[in-house]
Amino acid sequence: MTDFNRKVEEASARVSKTVADAAERIEREIPEFIKYLNDEVVPAVRQHSTKALRIASTRLTELADYMEQQKTAHK
Repeated sequence: MTDFNRKVEEASARVSKTVADAAERIEREIPEFIKYLNDEVVPAVRQHSTKALRIASTRLTELADYMEQQKTAHK
């Protein structure tokens, strides 16, 4: 039973060290990740959102023109 307890304690210590190392690495990389989001992702989303709005605006204008033409054609 002593051998079993020792193995469990060793495994537990390895898991604890692995988790602690992962947590430390995450804490180190969080500022870099936030910088990446702010510098790369947010501007790209804004740019694509603006482009999508412009395309939608153009399509809505075309739809309004079409509807006016249909209305005039049926009179």
